[in-house]
Amino acid sequence: MPFLYGNHVLKAHLGRITEDTPEHQGVVVFSMNDIPLDICTQWLALSDADLTQDTIEQLLKPVTDDLWVAAACVDRILEDATVQRSIVELGIDRTESALTRCRDVYADTTHEAEDDDAAEQRNGDARQSEAQGWSASLLSHFRAQSADAQLCRIRSVLLDRLDRLNTYVAVCKEASIQPDADDLVDDEWEDDPWAEGSGEPSTSTSATSREPLIPLSTFLTTDLLHAACLLASLEQFTALRILMERHGTRLCPYRFLILDSVPEHALAVDFRDILPVYDPAEDREKTLETNPWRVEPDFSELPEPLPSSELVKWYQVRIDLIVSSTGMIDAAFSLVQHAASQGLPGLDEMGEELSLLSRLVYDTHPPPQGADDDWTLARWKAMDPSEIVRAYLAYSTSETIAQDISRLVMPYLFVLESRAERAGRPDPTLPKRLLYEYILNAPLELVATIFEASKPTLPPAQRLIRDDEDMARLALACLYGSDSLNEWPIMSRVFECLPAWDTAEDDEDADEADTTIASLGTFVAPSTSRPRCTSADLMLFFHPLPSSSLSRALDVLDVHLESGEILARWSVPAPLRWFLQSNRNIAEQRSWANRMARRAGGSQDRLDTQEDWEWLLEDMLKLSDEGDSGSWSAFCLLSKDDIIRIFFSGLLSTGKFDIAKNLLQSHNIHLSLDPRVIEDICLTCSQEFYDNATSGNYHFGDMKLAYDCLDIPPPSERIIKEKEFIEATSRLCSFNLMSRPGMPITPLEIRLTKDRLTLVSRVLSSNNDAYKHAQVILDLVNKLGFREDVVARVKTLAMLAETALQAEDFARAYETCENMIDTVHELRSPTQAATDPAVEEASEVCWVACFSLGRHPEFDDVQKKLILQGRALELCPPEKLVDILAIWHRIEEEDVQERRERLASTGHGPRASQTQRAGSSKDPVASLAARLQHLRMPDITNSPLVNHAPDAAAFANKAFSHVAANFPFSVGTRGRSLADDHDPWGSRETSRSRVDGVDVSAQASKVLQAGIGWLLGADDD
Repeated sequence: MPFLYGNHVLKAHLGRITEDTPEHQGVVVFSMNDIPLDICTQWLALSDADLTQDTIEQLLKPVTDDLWVAAACVDRILEDATVQRSIVELGIDRTESALTRCRDVYADTTHEAEDDDAAEQRNGDARQSEAQGWSASLLSHFRAQSADAQLCRIRSVLLDRLDRLNTYVAVCKEASIQPDADDLVDDEWEDDPWAEGSGEPSTSTSATSREPLIPLSTFLTTDLLHAACLLASLEQFTALRILMERHGTRLCPYRFLILDSVPEHALAVDFRDILPVYDPAEDREKTLETNPWRVEPDFSELPEPLPSSELVKWYQVRIDLIVSSTGMIDAAFSLVQHAASQGLPGLDEMGEELSLLSRLVYDTHPPPQGADDDWTLARWKAMDPSEIVRAYLAYSTSETIAQDISRLVMPYLFVLESRAERAGRPDPTLPKRLLYEYILNAPLELVATIFEASKPTLPPAQRLIRDDEDMARLALACLYGSDSLNEWPIMSRVFECLPAWDTAEDDEDADEADTTIASLGTFVAPSTSRPRCTSADLMLFFHPLPSSSLSRALDVLDVHLESGEILARWSVPAPLRWFLQSNRNIAEQRSWANRMARRAGGSQDRLDTQEDWEWLLEDMLKLSDEGDSGSWSAFCLLSKDDIIRIFFSGLLSTGKFDIAKNLLQSHNIHLSLDPRVIEDICLTCSQEFYDNATSGNYHFGDMKLAYDCLDIPPPSERIIKEKEFIEATSRLCSFNLMSRPGMPITPLEIRLTKDRLTLVSRVLSSNNDAYKHAQVILDLVNKLGFREDVVARVKTLAMLAETALQAEDFARAYETCENMIDTVHELRSPTQAATDPAVEEASEVCWVACFSLGRHPEFDDVQKKLILQGRALELCPPEKLVDILAIWHRIEEEDVQERRERLASTGHGPRASQTQRAGSSKDPVASLAARLQHLRMPDITNSPLVNHAPDAAAFANKAFSHVAANFPFSVGTRGRSLADDHDPWGSRETSRSRVDGVDVSAQASKVLQAGIGWLLGADDD
């Protein structure tokens, strides 16, 4: 435990006294068995101010326990010099017995050592062994008699205290100041507390009104060097002279530190007594004469000498402690300097480390507030040289980086080189390598400043980078290894500092240089093993290149820097390495050119005028220039036409169509684009607007842009077709079509629909009255791209007829079927091949629609139904004739019956009615008869009508289902629902469907014969 002045420790625990001073530490433990309890109680109850010589005599002298008395004496620090002297002398007297016993142990050990060494020569090792033996014996004695060790420790403290007390009294006497213990110590000391005087030290002096500069208790416990420096700073030179004279042994090593504390304005005559004195005879400083109070130190004050190895270890531990606990690198450095001044070996490297660390702590720029910069020697030693270089320059700026490298980094690098040489491993490239490593990883702003401090025009001694080729390699590695997109002026500053070589290259050297630079594009390309090519990697690539290749690389760099500035100007910057990677990749160049044309305006949308766009085109053409080093420009693989086409597409993508029209007619630039190319570009941009549109209305938004974009080129078939498709899209969206519940259909979904007729079907099925506007629907189909597609027209008419049929609007359905029949007849002209797939498909759709309407049970116009069935017979394939004829016969029976009833009421016969029908111009019988003449009738013995006896309508339904499966809508559901589910003919009069008890085969034969006979003109009988 440390010593604490005052008796509070004794009060806390009887039997333990501690003391704490800056220079003394120890522990005193004693037993209370031989000490009267009342004496201890009285002693502890007395305050320092109440102690007198009488109380000391009465309380302490009667106690026989020397350790207790000595501890009690060392525990008290008083302001009264007389009482303090009495208690110190009493404590010293009580330690005499222990000192005597220790001397006896020392004498015995020394005598034995002399006997053992009598037969051999005394040398350094023998003396060291002797000292170690004495130390071991004394240590063994202290372990056996712990009280003696504690008494010796107390004695050394009391002797030092007595010396200080004598000095204090002498200073007070010189200053004619009475140290009065009753006076309170003032916190503010006067500038001149001691006056001049002389005399021997005594316990009393003449009285004065001034108080001492330092209280006695403080002077007894403070560090002497601190006190000396304080006196020097306050110009108390008389008191300082006494202190140096009486304690010179301890203060002489720090005399210059004390002198440095003297204010600069003090006159030398005032402190000449403490100035160094020159000895001409010895040609060195004269040793300061001292007059200590005790000529020889006491036995308790003799320190044990340490060997050099232990002393070096102590210095190292002490230095580490200073740096780690206080961070005062200068204090640690002064300690190692002091050791070095004594010639102590083994601390040179630590001195270098502290010197370099002190530069890092005190000479570098201060860190920002809140930064953790707690430096210790252990942390310093754990860092590698690269980390130390970065630490030196961590807070350097572009204004200070060059100077910091010269005054901080270069000395450190030279120290490392010297150490390598001393270790037998010389490495002349070490400073250069570490400096280059820092530059390769430094920010471009600092790199530019370093290069400006290394220009070839500067004297070599002033340049940070002195090798021109290394400058080129570093610049290429730093710039191509950077990811920066906005530091082009800084990169240009670096380039302007680079050397230029006047090397005459032949074709072979030029080709080799170009090949080397071309391979650089492959080198910087990312891979799985190296996602990013760093500046250090590039330095390895450029290291073996000769000056000719480096010169060529700098020419390429010049082109790339100009290209980079242009791209950055139009808000599409790219890192420098991109120019290497894309040099042989036309797809990448085209992609970046498109980005430049489309995003040139950036967030500020700067391109509002025609002049701005002309400037953009000029820059894009410049990037594709094929002049000097043009093979390395950003768009070197793109032709002028490619650039103009990309530029024009980008202009159109912004929606500035008026500027596009003006540029096409401008005389300032020559857009050498073929009208077909302009048309292609406009169509492509229009489709982009179309695909990005969220609404199909072409009167606003992207759809309007898509439509207006087509006004730029002259009208053509493709332009008109695309405009019609946009109009159709707008019309489709106006019908509120849904792609899924709650989600309106988008234009892109319309474009991606494979069969666009399904969209018309959805319009008809989702809008009840749409079928009434047949011309609107047909116009919509035409604009969807089916203007020349007759089959699509027929299918649309079929959908309209089917929708009208489901709505039971038979008149409109019949009208639509007539329109469809006329269309098919035009298609089946003599010039059209009968086996044309389009003709067959249109015919099939037509006859199925006619058949469906003609057999509908709710359609009560028998004449029209017969006409429709006749058209179905005319257009259907041969294998369907039998099926349709069965339906025809059924309808014809109904018609005959109605005619008979009507003629019977008017008096006309059936033959007249038949003649009237035959003369009708609209009756299809004539054409049907002509067709049947060339028709080979099928063998009805194997007909389903004979063998399986189903109703003939079933075969028609089967044929209709086959055709209707190709329709994008449902066919005939509403009308057939009104018929009896058990009536396969769909007739309203199920009693007429068949005759009870009649053979089905005979009935089928009769129906077929009657139908064919009627078609051929036979009698009804």
